[in-house]
Amino acid sequence: MRLTAFAAAISIIGSAVAAAQPSAPIVTRTDVIYGRVEGSALLANIAYPDGPSLKPAIISVHGGRWRAGNRADASSIKVTQWAEFGYFAMSIDYRLVGGSPAPAPQLDLLCAIRWLHAHAEEYRIDPERVYLIGQSAGGQMVSLVATAGEAGFPRAGGWANARTDVRAVISVAAAYELNSLSWGNLWTPLDSAQGKPVDGRPLDDARRHASPISHVSAATRPLLVIHSDDDKSVPVQQAADMVEKLTAAGVQHRYVHYTDKGHMGITEDVIREARAFIAEVEQKK
Repeated sequence: MRLTAFAAAISIIGSAVAAAQPSAPIVTRTDVIYGRVEGSALLANIAYPDGPSLKPAIISVHGGRWRAGNRADASSIKVTQWAEFGYFAMSIDYRLVGGSPAPAPQLDLLCAIRWLHAHAEEYRIDPERVYLIGQSAGGQMVSLVATAGEAGFPRAGGWANARTDVRAVISVAAAYELNSLSWGNLWTPLDSAQGKPVDGRPLDDARRHASPISHVSAATRPLLVIHSDDDKSVPVQQAADMVEKLTAAGVQHRYVHYTDKGHMGITEDVIREARAFIAEVEQKK
């Protein structure tokens, strides 16, 4: 089934990829400031073909259970590679929960999306072709955008008047339900009034609110779910349950289900499937 779906996608990928091919030299920049919070800069690496044509964009969100990882590790895309595919590519760092409790990582992702929209004209980005890709905890974050948008979180970091919408999302080895996840306890918001972590029923509610599966509806953005049976960090059942919800809601999605890939990073398999899925999405206007 997976191979059949992939073959079908390959048959239509040509036109979408052709529309996203660089026709100019690649520009790469590191340590780009996309926002400022708590007196600190939020940093990203970016790369893009430096030409006049409108280009799609992709934002990469690393894994690491919200407490580790970075924009250049194996859970992130290589921005230069995606720029060579014809994209404005952005890989972000975000505040980690060891220093800034949840939902700080999500607020920073939303800030990055706003930054991208705010700079769309400057970088010749097509604002209707903004994609997200995330791995593990980053997959939870991008999937939450797909299912819940801003999810009622406050805007922080800057660009308060910019858009936060995206075209589609690629979710790799992601968590979709935090209360049943072994490391879901790391998503523990702070009760600002009490000055201490939330606990009890409010904590369960906060984790449920941060669970992408809680918000699936007909309005959910197209979603590519990639997972492997032998993932020891996030049980594959989380992906299966998410796909069941997406199917019931009639959401455009695809499930790439491996048996032996472990807790996948952004591998060549993932890149190939992501590009094929984007091609499928772009066939539906």
